[in-house]
Amino acid sequence: MSSTYCCHAVTVYCSSSNHVHKNYLDAAKQVGCLLAQHDYTLVFGGGNRGLMGALSAGARSEGGRVKGIILEKFVELGVADPEVDDMQVVADMRSRKRALEEAGDAYIALPGGFGTFEELTEIISFKQLGFHNKPIVILNVNGYFDNLLRQFDSAFAERFIETRFKNLYAAVEKASAAIDIIRTYEPPLIDLKYRWPL
Repeated sequence: MSSTYCCHAVTVYCSSSNHVHKNYLDAAKQVGCLLAQHDYTLVFGGGNRGLMGALSAGARSEGGRVKGIILEKFVELGVADPEVDDMQVVADMRSRKRALEEAGDAYIALPGGFGTFEELTEIISFKQLGFHNKPIVILNVNGYFDNLLRQFDSAFAERFIETRFKNLYAAVEKASAAIDIIRTYEPPLIDLKYRWPL
């Protein structure tokens, strides 16, 4: 695997709920703004609600490029962001997740629900297996991911995950720190693939 890294597009995983605290929406909008300011294309789930909508609006407010990847069913329900020019419509969730993964040169996880947790843990596990060597940043707004990060620490402590995999992801509290990690990222020069027995 090459040790060189170049980022053009960042996939952001996040919630589509309209019922969350404004702090989360503000953080999502800030991420979108910063991605555009640093000339990164935003890749996201294509929705017009919740953190997704705020994220897209932030990027577009700064003249950024935005690519949405959304289910055909969600388009029919009217939740696709109509302001996104580059919208890829797919038939099922597996196709959507694969497209989100393949379109991004880096990944940021903002607060979200089951779907966001699944996307985050899957992209981390793919890096663990050596399928990619891209940066993964958990944006821990208001300590939202504290419990999940503690669970990860527990898995390391209990030896369900080897400690050499602790550098697969980074957790930060500010959007600017997430962008800095992507800008300065150097792929780990270690064998990321499993070695049995553990």
